[in-house]
Amino acid sequence: MMTIIFYSVIFALIATLSHKFLTGDGDFTLLLKGKVKRESFQDKVVWITGASRGIGEVLAKQLATLGAKIIISARNEAELERVKKHISALGKHGPEGVEILPLDLSSGEDAIGDAVEKAVSLFGGAGVDYMIHNAAFERPKSTALDVPEASLKATLDVNVMGPISLTRLLLPHMLKRGRGHFVVMSSAAGKAPAPGQAVYSASKFALNGYFHSLRSELYQKGIMVTVVCPGPIETSNAPDTSTSGQRGVREKRVSSERCAELTLVAASHGLKEAWISFQPVLAVMYLVQYMPSVGFWLMDKIGAKRVETAAQKGNTYSMNLLFGRKKE
Repeated sequence: MMTIIFYSVIFALIATLSHKFLTGDGDFTLLLKGKVKRESFQDKVVWITGASRGIGEVLAKQLATLGAKIIISARNEAELERVKKHISALGKHGPEGVEILPLDLSSGEDAIGDAVEKAVSLFGGAGVDYMIHNAAFERPKSTALDVPEASLKATLDVNVMGPISLTRLLLPHMLKRGRGHFVVMSSAAGKAPAPGQAVYSASKFALNGYFHSLRSELYQKGIMVTVVCPGPIETSNAPDTSTSGQRGVREKRVSSERCAELTLVAASHGLKEAWISFQPVLAVMYLVQYMPSVGFWLMDKIGAKRVETAAQKGNTYSMNLLFGRKKE
């Protein structure tokens, strides 16, 4: 009898975990953490790039409700003013708890250095506790040969050089205080091949490599790094600025609100990496991570079809691409 009970419990546990995986919107470790630890952000200074819209704007809203002091950055100062006005009433610190710091990540180290000095002097010189690298540049899906040099340079400047330069210049201030946390909004395209997004994918692979290496170097010095890899996310971004693909296609996407919430769950629990997506993107990421031959075969199988489907505004994440069925 005890044996039957034991195996029944094991079966129920496996069934529950399998259901959670198949219906979940994040990796196992992330989902098991549950809710955001509010105390991690209460009265902390959080600097967000790409905060004028999309996930960055939603992160600012959620952090305000958690009692954080927020620095919002982007190129468009008028949009930052709109965001500040919208979130000022949400937090315990009111309008004084939100500072605007216009920043173009492609402007070079001198301009970025000036922004860093301003950021650490805000809120009475409190410094920066969390740096959320959210700004990103992405063009609509196309073949690697169709990416012009200007787009290649813009993508690498904003997605790679900008965050690295900002990190290098902010890091000494964090080390002096003995604490700091970088939260890096990467992408599923930085974990698995992304046909039709070769340059964007390359930029995210580079971002992952840099920040995981940085974390290993500085972990004993009080500096934490959380790399977040979302799949397709529902945002209001235009196609050339979206962090997760084109709008208007029939793809099942995680909402910006849920993505931001899971990002803050990951950061508040100190996770090193977190994946956010519905299936089948998570399944592909797991395959590439743990069964690379199968994962890469899958990407090779759908590669050309994915670019064609994107051009037709179809579902570029559909399993129909693998089986050769009619595009949605």
